[in-house]
Amino acid sequence: MEFSGGKRRKLRLADDQRNACYPHSLQFYLQPPSGNVSLTEFETLAIDRVKLLKTVENLGVSYMKGTEQYQSKLEAELRKLKFSYRESLEDEYEPRRKDHISHFILRLAYCQSEDLRRWFIQQEMDLLRFRFSILPKDKIQSFLKDSHLQFEAISDEEKALREQDIVASSPSLGGAPSGLESVYKIPFAEALDLFRGRKVYLENGFAYVPHKDIVAIVLNEFRTKLSKALALTARSLPAVQSDERLQPLLNHLSHSYTGQDYSTQGNAGKISLDQIDSLSTKCFPPCMRQLHKALRENHHLRHGGRMQYGLFLKGIGLTLEQALQFWKQEFIRGKMDPDKFDKGYSYNIRHSYGKEGKRTDYTPYSCMKIILTNTPGQGDYHGCPFRHSDPELLRQKLQAYKIPPAGISQILDLVKGTHYQVACQKFFEMTHNVDDCGFSLSHPNQFFFESQRILSGGKDIKKDSVQPETPQPKPSVQRSKDPSSTLDSLSSALDMDLEELEELLQ
Repeated sequence: MEFSGGKRRKLRLADDQRNACYPHSLQFYLQPPSGNVSLTEFETLAIDRVKLLKTVENLGVSYMKGTEQYQSKLEAELRKLKFSYRESLEDEYEPRRKDHISHFILRLAYCQSEDLRRWFIQQEMDLLRFRFSILPKDKIQSFLKDSHLQFEAISDEEKALREQDIVASSPSLGGAPSGLESVYKIPFAEALDLFRGRKVYLENGFAYVPHKDIVAIVLNEFRTKLSKALALTARSLPAVQSDERLQPLLNHLSHSYTGQDYSTQGNAGKISLDQIDSLSTKCFPPCMRQLHKALRENHHLRHGGRMQYGLFLKGIGLTLEQALQFWKQEFIRGKMDPDKFDKGYSYNIRHSYGKEGKRTDYTPYSCMKIILTNTPGQGDYHGCPFRHSDPELLRQKLQAYKIPPAGISQILDLVKGTHYQVACQKFFEMTHNVDDCGFSLSHPNQFFFESQRILSGGKDIKKDSVQPETPQPKPSVQRSKDPSSTLDSLSSALDMDLEELEELLQ
């Protein structure tokens, strides 16, 4: 791809050529785009793609993926930003071209770190899931072929021969043969996730996957290919960054749109050590609440717990001196020798504050990082309770937090559907007595600061609400009635950042 300062000269292609370029409304982005792109268009495509992916992220937190509300709002955003989404629409060349080029632009911006890659892959997978869900059934086979996925639908005769076994082995069918439409014969090695969950019928080295489950295979292939592609892009990034026309844009994109990092900034010193116990029961998310409880009871946390909890405390305002005092006092209560703590643990605390080693000023972990990385083992207390706790143990924790039975059932249903952040957001609403918290939860420190905002007077109290563990003041502010108001406010904030970006490039 080449860049020019003027406007792009549109090429006139015959209809068959245009269709050959982009035969489907979704793609695996296997080939990079070619041709000329003006810097103005480059900027516009990048900004629109970021807006789209931020909407995908926010909708995924505010609504259950796949629900009617989620689908309709995401389709509306795709229409608004003029991206491709449906096969049946006419004159789709420009939207599909925009989708293709903008994806590769953001690869340049989001290949630069593990966190950026993780965020980008997750949003792109959710976008592909939506597009695949509305892909007409008669187009699926050709899409799989064009994506170099050797998944062939078996014949009706072969399906009838194995129907009972396939239905019995596929929970998604609910035991009903009537739900068995297309069945795909896939090499066993490419269906390991379904096999691991005992959700697929195997025979002679092949998995027989119903149409309802094929999306899991497609997404897994997409994730693998995109992850490898981002690693390759990162290697060639220095050559791109040497272009002074692109560097400001790519740097701004990569630093601005994966959510607030909740570094200490102006919060340092705003909480005292004496406040932590009280704050842990009122304002901490469950993941940090369980870490604090374990620390107080055991007077020790393993490395994963110390990193997750320590950076959270740093983000809410604990200074380096306070952190050293806090951890040392607690570990000494566990009969640890003070000299041992100074030699074995204080260095790691100073390191997390950017005072040792590479002098990297580490930021608190986001929900996505906690959910997807460093799975806790026996004796660990870090991780996400909604993702990593046994359902019965999670039920007991919610009961201890005085969540009513109906609320517990609601949260456990969300967890069962793997909507962990939505479950935590529902927990926030129940423990803070609000119908709609007015934000999309993506970070433990966001949970804390939003809790502080409500307690200081920022939301209406629900009439029939959960009684909190400690008395809370009753703020009086008009309550948001529509979850989409959250997206509107986030979109406004994003637009402000985009204005700053445009100023950089002028």
